Amino acid sequence: MTKRHVLTKTRVLTKACVLTKARVVSGFSRTFIRIVAALLLVTPAYAQQPPSGDGSTPLHWAAYHDDLAKVNQLIRSGANVNAANDIGATPLWAASVNGSAPVVTRLLEAGAKPDAALLTGESPLMAAARAGKLAAVDALLAKGANPNARGARGQTALMWAVAQMHADVVKRLLLGGADVHARTDTWSQMMAVPPHGLPEYNRVIPQGADTALMFAARGGDLTSAKMLVEAGANPSDRDAWGVSATTLAAFAGYGEIARFLLEKGADPNDDTAGFTALHCAIMRRDEATVAALLSHGANPNAPVKVWTPTRRSSDDYHFMPALVDATPYWLAARFTQPGVMRLLVKHGARR
Repeated sequence: MTKRHVLTKTRVLTKACVLTKARVVSGFSRTFIRIVAALLLVTPAYAQQPPSGDGSTPLHWAAYHDDLAKVNQLIRSGANVNAANDIGATPLWAASVNGSAPVVTRLLEAGAKPDAALLTGESPLMAAARAGKLAAVDALLAKGANPNARGARGQTALMWAVAQMHADVVKRLLLGGADVHARTDTWSQMMAVPPHGLPEYNRVIPQGADTALMFAARGGDLTSAKMLVEAGANPSDRDAWGVSATTLAAFAGYGEIARFLLEKGADPNDDTAGFTALHCAIMRRDEATVAALLSHGANPNAPVKVWTPTRRSSDDYHFMPALVDATPYWLAARFTQPGVMRLLVKHGARR
């Protein structure tokens, strides 16, 4: 509340008190006092504040801070529920970031547009899904929010929920019609391995084209992976580079997901990206997944075809240039895994 508003209220109240003390009992005076009292209660000073420099209004901040009482006051005083700041955020989007179901519901009842998105395309439903707030997601879907709207790089609410491992939200989005086959945008990026300065250790790597199942494989969300496959996701999904969901799960160290996908019919020999799930499982010392891959027909003699990039000065798992042409048996020997070596020989590996 600004100083000017405080002074204005003080003058009005003083005038009302003087009138009362003077026992001015005309109908006009009584009506005036009642109107002033109503205005002070229904139209608080902060409702009249102009937007801040970025376009955020008092309703934005009340929604963001989950202040339902203030939200109600502002709406009753005529606040614009669809006002957007300079990045496109509305009060509904701010409430959805926190997953505040009561505030989300109140704004929707007051006419907030459920799909009003940021300039980048991120919708309130995506924000609520990322936060893992099921009640807010329910409220948005009930008002017609689009479960397949696209945000930055083509990501959907379902992808956000899977990436953050909110299985209950994933289930609700699937029931609401979320597309399990939707893919992110694609682009290419120059990437490298040490020594990064040499041209032969730099190459363009395709990025994107990820489905929700790819997010589950990368993040280790087995529960969501099962729901996605049950809803029709392809167990043999692969990204723009050609890395399959099974290979990605093995590479990320989530052998349980790789084994589940194999049981659902995933190709154990997909080497579109230049390496297989078997190579990754050996690198991760995951003997259980190696055994599962071999039992599902993985080729025990398939060589690594390409090196994989890594970030500078990192400990990322990757296939260094020296490992190109290595067979699974050679990798197991290199990383001292006699149990895996015996498994490979049992399934026909050349020594």
